[in-house]
Amino acid sequence: MENIISIFVKSVFIDNMIFAFFLGMCSFIAVSKTVKTAVGLGIAVIFVLGITLPVNYLLNKYLLTPGCLAWISPGLADVDLSFLSFIIFIAVIASITQLVEMVVEKFAPALYSSLGIFLPLIAVNCAILGGSLFMQERGYANLGEAVSFALGSGTGWFLAIVGIAAIREKLKYSNVPAPLRGVGITFIITGLMGIAFMCFMGIKL
Repeated sequence: MENIISIFVKSVFIDNMIFAFFLGMCSFIAVSKTVKTAVGLGIAVIFVLGITLPVNYLLNKYLLTPGCLAWISPGLADVDLSFLSFIIFIAVIASITQLVEMVVEKFAPALYSSLGIFLPLIAVNCAILGGSLFMQERGYANLGEAVSFALGSGTGWFLAIVGIAAIREKLKYSNVPAPLRGVGITFIITGLMGIAFMCFMGIKL
């Protein structure tokens, strides 16, 4: 249990997808103009990560890892399907993203309109694919650890985009130099937030 909590806290604060690896920056910058849209996209990212990463973990463990097909037949022990990882991971992510898009369009049409093209673009959000690839690289021992990492990564991305959105809303009333208005000041604030999150590296887990 302690290991699962440790993975969650570490993925939220220390290995934050935005501030540690700069994954998902395109939608992070584009959709963080208002807190409302940032919250909507952040929840969608948590949902997609929370489903796709455990599914990809199971596919990786029982289908893609070299020698893992022995559970089907001993004669398949030498089969290596790891070269299909990217294709299968992306296919799962695209399927779940399509489901999320349909649900949001059905139950929150205003949010769907606000998010625009960036909701279906979750399918190519590098933070989502990065989560599955990190999971594969780190070799989590069980499904619980994979789920903890997925929810932690999604929560970290959520905190990052809501935080920058709140700051950008306040910046509308600030005297920002003309050359820095818009994306320029957003990149500067993102860098400062990244430096601030480095303080969490001192957490002993």
